[in-house]
Amino acid sequence: MANILVVDDEPKMTSLICGHLEDSGHSVITTTKPAEALELIKKHSFDIVITDLSMPEISGMKVLETALERGSTEVVMMTAYGTVETAVEAMKKGAADYLLKPFPLDELQLVVKKLVEKQKTASLSRHYREVVDSQVYTDFIGDSTASKKVKELIAKVAPSDATVLLTGKSGTGKEVAARMLHNLSPRKDKPFIAVNCAALTETLLESELFGHEKGAFTGAVANKRGRFELADGGTIFLDEIAETSTALQSKLLRVLEERKLVRVGGVDLIEVDVRVVAATNRNLKEEMEKGKFREDLYFRINVFPIQIPNLVERQEDIIPLAEHFLGKQHYRHGQLSAQVKELLLRYDWPGNIRELKNVIERAVILAGEEPLSTEDFSLDVDDRPLVEAASSEMSAAGGLETAEKQMILRALEKTGGNKTEAARLLKITRRRLYSRMKVHGIQA
Repeated sequence: MANILVVDDEPKMTSLICGHLEDSGHSVITTTKPAEALELIKKHSFDIVITDLSMPEISGMKVLETALERGSTEVVMMTAYGTVETAVEAMKKGAADYLLKPFPLDELQLVVKKLVEKQKTASLSRHYREVVDSQVYTDFIGDSTASKKVKELIAKVAPSDATVLLTGKSGTGKEVAARMLHNLSPRKDKPFIAVNCAALTETLLESELFGHEKGAFTGAVANKRGRFELADGGTIFLDEIAETSTALQSKLLRVLEERKLVRVGGVDLIEVDVRVVAATNRNLKEEMEKGKFREDLYFRINVFPIQIPNLVERQEDIIPLAEHFLGKQHYRHGQLSAQVKELLLRYDWPGNIRELKNVIERAVILAGEEPLSTEDFSLDVDDRPLVEAASSEMSAAGGLETAEKQMILRALEKTGGNKTEAARLLKITRRRLYSRMKVHGIQA
């Protein structure tokens, strides 16, 4: 409930309003002295100030001005019929609403309820924004060719309201890209709301996305705004959208097409103005063929696709990213040693940037107060020559170069052309595999 200050030079009026609002669970302080009201506002934090407009010595306009200096305080003006124009002027200066005396107490209750809901929404939006800021960095770090391409695409699409689909393996930085897109858009000062579609059951996810009405299901003790409503004016990031059911995909499609939604258990259409960014680590075309993803939704979200590369495809970014994460761990020993850099560059990073972040954090803990060394990293790196990893049937009978080429071809055949898996099979990095394929004239 809200902390409310009521200011009126008529004691009966302040007493009447106080009793009604306290019955509704609000905490109320009253005063009949405008000067005292100014002091109270400066010393205490009020959610709402309800003040009469016409009072002796100090007017309600001065109370309004002082209250607005607090930033988050909402002000409601009470006025007689003859001063309506002044009340309208007060709203232009920042008052949330005005009540024309004499007014029904139910009308007052509705105004207060509306303002409480408004403040809850603002508070939740700030909370989600803070959570996102604390969990991700806000720029796509790296100057590799692959990273520059992603940044260029984000910069081109950001000024528009086009729906963006981010694809790529887990841990590649899809949420970072989404956040960067939001920060470069005209919506940057509005909420950025992230939803992990894989983290909730279908029923809970529907309620989280669209909200629900009181009594819609067991435990729904009050109306609740969903993430789409909380993101109004800003951006909603639907991570792992392929994990949603086809039934929920149908409802998502309607919201994306009409920008209107219905809360769970509700009947009223609610308009929302949101920029949608979706992400997935799955191949959506394959999911469509399996009947697990709706074709119409795919074409609706695939307006502007951006592929986020694996970390092994942006080798030049590994060290800058590692140093960024070191900074987050307050590492105070300067740059990484040449041996540690070499180790990080030789590893394949199947878990991508997320794995790099976790590896750095663990290594810093193991190193304690000492500089990082290769012994602080538990990375499975094998840099043996290819022919040493060959099976006996691929010995040097035809020469080392021939044996190496045959090994690569055999590995590619076994993995169906999957170069990442082929590199694992050969116990080398994907970068080295590409290099040796080029030497032997093997087509990528």
